[in-house]
Amino acid sequence: MYNAGLQGRSRLSNIGPGSRPQSKGNQEKNLWSSLLDSVASGKKLPEKNLLVLGGNPELQREFLETLESDTSRRPQDRRRRKPPIANECALGYTYQDVLDADHDDILARLSIYMLSESLAVYSALVKPLLTPKTISDTLVVILLDWADPWSWARQVRDWVRFLKGVIVTMDDECKVTAEETMQEWQQRRRGAAYEGGTATSDAGAHIPLGQGEWDEPLGLPLCVACHGTEKIEALEREHGWREEEFDFSLQYLRTVLLK
Repeated sequence: MYNAGLQGRSRLSNIGPGSRPQSKGNQEKNLWSSLLDSVASGKKLPEKNLLVLGGNPELQREFLETLESDTSRRPQDRRRRKPPIANECALGYTYQDVLDADHDDILARLSIYMLSESLAVYSALVKPLLTPKTISDTLVVILLDWADPWSWARQVRDWVRFLKGVIVTMDDECKVTAEETMQEWQQRRRGAAYEGGTATSDAGAHIPLGQGEWDEPLGLPLCVACHGTEKIEALEREHGWREEEFDFSLQYLRTVLLK
């Protein structure tokens, strides 16, 4: 949660010869301003970013509902202040607060950006979200719908192309940060402990990369979310899908993500 500090903060003036003493009321006001500034700066929360690509506005809303904490345990006033979701035009936005186990305190904030269409013109909206400070704290999610698995290959291809178009326009500092982020993820994949930007030597035996893994790293953490698992029964009943069809579709997604 952002807690903006008070603007125009004032300080207690030193009282000396030729200076006019401040009134007691002004001194108390300045003291409270200083205290409030200190509390506000101390309550700044860590923030992560989620970039959701794909799906129509309704599907995106359904997906975000699955990410929410258990609202039945939240205080009543927080349920009334549920953040709005603005995703009807171009780049959408909302946020979710990450609560502690008791749902009393806010530990962090998740800023969520949503884009439904992979038009090249929208790359200018996504580029400002990827900076040297945010790249390592950003997860890209390609949102797919089980109601239409036949279009998954095309959708994944279009969104990967879109992301590549954004990445090539980033400045050198962003590209270096993206490369470092991918190296860290690669070390984790191989079983190395990664701390402070370097792989530790006591990580044990590394798992070698398989054929095709990391052939075309994007520079951004990427995952695919297949939403609407309740529609799987309709695929089995109406289209005759069996285990082989499901395995083929999911293996395709795994292959793309490993690359």
